[in-house]
Amino acid sequence: MFLGRTRQRQLWQATSLLMFIMAMLVASMPSSGWAFQDAEGEAATTAEPESTPAVTEVAEDDAEEETFLSWMIKASGAFGAVLLIISFIMVAVIMMNLLQVRRDNLLPEGFVAAFEEKLAAKDYQGAYEIARNDDSLIARVLAAGLSRLNRGYEEAVEGMQEVGEEESMAMEHRLSYLALIGSVAPMIGLMGTVWGMIASFRTISTSAVAPKPKDLADGISTALFTTLEGLVVAIPAIIAYSMLRNRVSRLLLEVGRVSEGLMSRLPVGKSSAE
Repeated sequence: MFLGRTRQRQLWQATSLLMFIMAMLVASMPSSGWAFQDAEGEAATTAEPESTPAVTEVAEDDAEEETFLSWMIKASGAFGAVLLIISFIMVAVIMMNLLQVRRDNLLPEGFVAAFEEKLAAKDYQGAYEIARNDDSLIARVLAAGLSRLNRGYEEAVEGMQEVGEEESMAMEHRLSYLALIGSVAPMIGLMGTVWGMIASFRTISTSAVAPKPKDLADGISTALFTTLEGLVVAIPAIIAYSMLRNRVSRLLLEVGRVSEGLMSRLPVGKSSAE
């Protein structure tokens, strides 16, 4: 009843395609102006005398003492910071939807029982007052239908459908942020991957001699870590979006079925149905 077709899914799919195109455009930009290595720094490194083994040993010891976490943070750079912020937003959006998409908020059993008691006692004004003073979705739907009942049963059903479709669109809108995160996070990781590979190839092209694997490790680690972080953010977002969307659809369908059943018990509803 209330599951009108919306364009939310097409919207986030188009957004995903747009973000992918933007990422590919940024990745294909010429890197001639990007200086990953300083020429003077290279000259100073090559001109460094060979009589400094102690300094080399200290640097190697410091590299060995670096933890995996600090290495990952350093390699991820700005891309990792952006993905970390997105992960916090993802958790907040998931918690917000979990708190809102609950049966107690949409279809509380206490309200349905009280409303049925008023209908059984033929206290239709009391039923309307109960629905108007309750904040649940089914209460708002029934209140909208009862407020238009004097215009006919068809008008009452139309009012109920309008409220239901508005609520369905609002829920889909809140869920669409998870779909957007699930689409954008891998794109940001892909940008970090391309950036890291460009950095490694830049090292190769600007080195006077064959670079050591250690010289290429920074760019490669950036490429791999950002890809991993993007997937770590995107996978939970996509799973949460699918589960919450199915839950919303199921609850809205149940709200529509229960509200129609309650409205059909009204005298106007019976006469119109006949």
